[in-house]
Amino acid sequence: MAKKSVIARERKRARMVAKYAELRKRLKEEGNYEMLDKLPRNASPVRLHNRCRLTGRPKGYMRKFGLCRVKFREMALQGKIPGITKASW
Repeated sequence: MAKKSVIARERKRARMVAKYAELRKRLKEEGNYEMLDKLPRNASPVRLHNRCRLTGRPKGYMRKFGLCRVKFREMALQGKIPGITKASW
């Protein structure tokens, strides 16, 4: 489990990216890079990092499910993810 502060920081960044998304888009279209530089650093979507929704783990993230590989496997074996079955051939 990731530290609560790291998870909270990532959520805060996500909110800031959403807040400034429209303004960033408009400034980029206008080519106003001076104003773009004055926006907060965390308003850039590049600074976001994908994390597991359940544990906050940053590595082994599966985009399609929003989970890390560890939790994905646990939930898949318990049958909590629809349409996922263990491969056997």
